[in-house]
Amino acid sequence: MDGVKILSDLISIDTSVPPGANYDKLIAYLKPILQELLPEVEEILIPPEYTYDHHPRKNILAHHHDPTKPRLIFYSHIDTVPAQGWEYTRPIIEDGKIYGRGAADMKGSLVAFLLALEKIKDREPKFDISLMVTTDEEIGQADQLRYLKSFLEPVKGAYIFDLDSSFGYVSITGLGAIHMSITVKGKSVHSAMSHMGKNAVEGACQLANSLLELKKEVLKRKSCTPAAPDSGLEKMEPRLNINLIQGGLKVNIVPDECHLAIDRRLIPEEDITSAEDEIKKALDGLPDVEWEITNIFRIPPVPPLEDPLVDQLADIIYQVTGKTGKYGEMGSGDLGPIANFEWQAKHFGLGVIRPECSIHGRNEFVYIKDIEDLATIIARFLLEWA
Repeated sequence: MDGVKILSDLISIDTSVPPGANYDKLIAYLKPILQELLPEVEEILIPPEYTYDHHPRKNILAHHHDPTKPRLIFYSHIDTVPAQGWEYTRPIIEDGKIYGRGAADMKGSLVAFLLALEKIKDREPKFDISLMVTTDEEIGQADQLRYLKSFLEPVKGAYIFDLDSSFGYVSITGLGAIHMSITVKGKSVHSAMSHMGKNAVEGACQLANSLLELKKEVLKRKSCTPAAPDSGLEKMEPRLNINLIQGGLKVNIVPDECHLAIDRRLIPEEDITSAEDEIKKALDGLPDVEWEITNIFRIPPVPPLEDPLVDQLADIIYQVTGKTGKYGEMGSGDLGPIANFEWQAKHFGLGVIRPECSIHGRNEFVYIKDIEDLATIIARFLLEWA
């Protein structure tokens, strides 16, 4: 199997979302490859009521079932973020790297999994295996994952191996998240008559100042879980960022509306309800400002996974690369909380992402050696679990 060619072909299929227009094309490319590697392959049509834009989505599941063995479900997604300003669907192979949108996030990890299956094609794995090839991770896929649950049973107590992860260590948890959109209301008048109006932008500035005071307290907190070594942090840390302020029509008009968006990230020790209440309390401390929450998105934090299987995977990583560890990712996603709280499964991760790979940025790339090493690690892991 030529992993470089397969990844180049996958990159050439533009699966950026929105619009997610070529999912079917990529699924059609993958299906015969998977049929050569796993005994059961099935296409799953996600109904429109389970998708973010109310259009059906095609996913693919592949299985090597043996209910007498521990349940192990591999997770992947084929969608990418959009790109512009570079030829992101024209793969370039240079200096041991493959460039293109999705190279590291996460088509490269999917190719590594295929190569691992080829390595053990004539041997019997130690697990009851399934692979999820999903869509819309980059825009929101929680309901799609919930729909897939019935096709993946049993999930309770199963291990979920998240291929959408960093390279070189086992990811044992991530950050929770609260994304909150706030609208500040005012009254629009001529700027020279501002005493007769109410300035929504200035009200938003007051809210922002109160949130920045809260941010000082949030940043004092530290997790007990070590942060990934490439993060530059010793321990996982929470975040509170004001990432959007929009308001005003013209310099001589008092604005009657202003919009803020904040991004609150939670360490595993934090409670999502308490964190949300903390934000609201900071906003409530300004009675002269009229505001309302117009949208809120939540990902609860997940406790770090401690399990002998994770320890064995960490040992195999060391055997292959000479380095290893168990760390928390400074990122968030739908899969971890759903796997942990709804499916009562055990979620951990290992992929091919490195900080320098520029995922979501211009000239994204993956190291070919990392794909090869990940394939070796997965193959050994599937055969050596005791």
